[in-house]
Amino acid sequence: MKISKEQVAENRKLILDAAARMFRERGFEGVTVAEVMKAAGLTHGAFYGHFTSKDDLLAQAFAHTLAPYSDPDAPAIDFAAFGDAYLSNQHRDNPGVGCLFSTLAQEATRASDAARATMTESACRQIENFSRSMTGETEVERRQAAVGNWAAMIGAVTLSRVLNDPVLSDQVLADVKAWLYRSNAIEKQ
Repeated sequence: MKISKEQVAENRKLILDAAARMFRERGFEGVTVAEVMKAAGLTHGAFYGHFTSKDDLLAQAFAHTLAPYSDPDAPAIDFAAFGDAYLSNQHRDNPGVGCLFSTLAQEATRASDAARATMTESACRQIENFSRSMTGETEVERRQAAVGNWAAMIGAVTLSRVLNDPVLSDQVLADVKAWLYRSNAIEKQ
């Protein structure tokens, strides 16, 4: 039975959503194609109608996840609100729906050129967007502030996830947030 183009698109979205969540939760190697397809509610055989390989799925899952952040015409992100949410226990404790950079950046260094290109393009767009809400006298200073502050946040969430001491994990998030408050990158809510 032939399915409609709309259903094909919906099935593809289900696969990409499941893959993106599962890769962030368990890593690329910790997830099989069969598990992704089961989570999407589809048969394993349907996979090859959408993707050529697991690497292709990873690259396309990255693109799918990062698409909202890759629009050059997107309105400027309120970096203060973004930073406050990013450096939260909720973000740290829910990697499946969290930032791709803080969950899979290290694994992505060994991913395909297509996956890395997708992450690079998204990072460039996000830095451009963050730069619009940074203080600084020049475009270079605003870009440096965007890169430095975002890198500190990614590092803080990554480190807080690694730690098995919950008090220290919370403290890492709180300390980086306090540091960003002092630098006026984010505002106290």
